[in-house]
Amino acid sequence: MSNKINQTTFICLIIVFTSYIFGQTKNNNETYKQNPNYNLQLEMFDIYKTKQADIVMLGNSITAGTNWSELLGRNNIVTRAIPGDILPGFYARIDYVIRLKPKIVFIMGGLNDIFNWTPVEEIYYNYLKIISTLQSKGIIPVIQSTTYAAKDYGKNSGGTPEIISGRNREVDKLNKLLSEYAKKNNIDYVDINSKLSTQDKFLRPDLTWDGIHLKAEAYKIWAEEIEKILNKYKM
Repeated sequence: MSNKINQTTFICLIIVFTSYIFGQTKNNNETYKQNPNYNLQLEMFDIYKTKQADIVMLGNSITAGTNWSELLGRNNIVTRAIPGDILPGFYARIDYVIRLKPKIVFIMGGLNDIFNWTPVEEIYYNYLKIISTLQSKGIIPVIQSTTYAAKDYGKNSGGTPEIISGRNREVDKLNKLLSEYAKKNNIDYVDINSKLSTQDKFLRPDLTWDGIHLKAEAYKIWAEEIEKILNKYKM
């Protein structure tokens, strides 16, 4: 009798624990909905008149920080970036990318997730879901490295170089996973981060205006790397 009770109790505990884990994952993955920019931008995407674009820039505020059409001098490129967005948000709105029937999509994300203290393994998993979804539609995904934060980022709100350095180490972990995945799966990987960073692994202060977001010179460097990929595909 006691063995039966113990076995039943054990099974119940497993069910409760599993439900809790899945519940927590769901809640964590839906925090993008708390971003006031999210629905606002989706509403904008809904009314934009562009119905098809060969190139899509998918990302957060870093991607949204420039006019890619003017920067690259192309009229076949659109931006689908939302300030403050995280990878689950990217995935939830992937249909807004697919409906454009692009040939190629440049993805950059993960820094907001890292500063939300999301485990790198979870960020990586969400990244792969986006990549596989695009590939299933015959779209070429291009992975772009997640960028560092600058050493003095957040200093007015309690941020310290030690905290930022710790977050940047998480950036390194994510970029390592992404670059290895890209290499194994014949996916283009654009290492923007190494071109924008200092030797001690921070975002260069001369390339950012607030410790995270980029100045024009950084976008110029980034654009040169984008052009290399587009030239590769004769686009």
